[in-house]
Amino acid sequence: MADRVRIGVIGVGLIGKSHVEHYAAIPGAEVVAVADLDEAEARRVAERWHVPGVHRDFRDLLRRDDIEAVDVCLHNNLHAPVTVEALAAGKHVYCEKPIAGTYADGRAMVEAARASGRHLHVQLATLYQRDTKLAKHLIEAGALGRLYFARATGHRRRGRPFVDGYGAKFFVQKSAAAGGALIDMGVYHIAQVLWLLGQPAAERISGRTYQETGMDAGRRAESGYDVEELGLGFVRLAGGLTLDIAEAWAIHLNAFEGSSIAGTLGGIRLSPFSLHTTLHDVPFDMTTDLQDLDVRWHRLRQDHDAYDSSQHHWVAALRGRVPLLPTADLALETMLISEGIYLSDRLGREVTAEEVRQASTPTAVRL
Repeated sequence: MADRVRIGVIGVGLIGKSHVEHYAAIPGAEVVAVADLDEAEARRVAERWHVPGVHRDFRDLLRRDDIEAVDVCLHNNLHAPVTVEALAAGKHVYCEKPIAGTYADGRAMVEAARASGRHLHVQLATLYQRDTKLAKHLIEAGALGRLYFARATGHRRRGRPFVDGYGAKFFVQKSAAAGGALIDMGVYHIAQVLWLLGQPAAERISGRTYQETGMDAGRRAESGYDVEELGLGFVRLAGGLTLDIAEAWAIHLNAFEGSSIAGTLGGIRLSPFSLHTTLHDVPFDMTTDLQDLDVRWHRLRQDHDAYDSSQHHWVAALRGRVPLLPTADLALETMLISEGIYLSDRLGREVTAEEVRQASTPTAVRL
């Protein structure tokens, strides 16, 4: 097993700073260098977290032979070109969600990883939540029987970046972010459900998107807000499964129920976790102490800590402790579904997965 993984972080904005901080708490991880066009900010981050290398040009970071892996923390439409260059330079790549701005760009990243023989890992934080890990355990044990229906939901009452008072305006501009609620938050919930269902492929997709909730006029003008605040979809998946989607940045409703999965023997609701089944003709609704369960599994299960977070898992996989989860494939399928909702909305009809693949075009912006 490798003693440590030497990492370079590309982009030290809000997310990049949190990644550098997180690596500092992971045994076997060492951030060797950071890169950002704002070199002064990169130096401040490096000084705060005792990172020896600072670069303005990410390509200078890629040329270093003391780095095995890079962490890409840039705007969505920058993910693909930087990731492809990093893979070509022989680096393993950890990429922030979503995988890219479009399915076409994400597919180019996955193909580049396969061609290079390097690992591509996408930050899908929901896979490492306690409720997800318990749900996966119960599903694989057969507690739900044959799965057939799932729902992926995410809710904010008024949580649009920038226009509702936090974050940068780039999050609400297609030119940088490629999309809104579906791309920013929906990726977490759709990927989580696809993972629990066993990664069935999407076959047909229909959906609508909305931008209807009022916002401050000054912030609207300054932001260039041109993405959706609400995304809705219905997906026919392989094997006869169906998935419906509701992802809101802003809506005049209180919280949605958490994502859910139903099978012939039982159902699970996530966030908060509950299990629903029938025993001897009596319906039961059950929950458990997730924290206590997590403590016990850490004590009893080998390498359980390798799934404590996306970054913990990335470092553990690169050190050879555990196989890398298929997050790149999950993120790519999630992007296909989100882009399918956009295409269905534009055309006013259901679309096939193949139509989405054919219609998807690169939006990547080179640095």
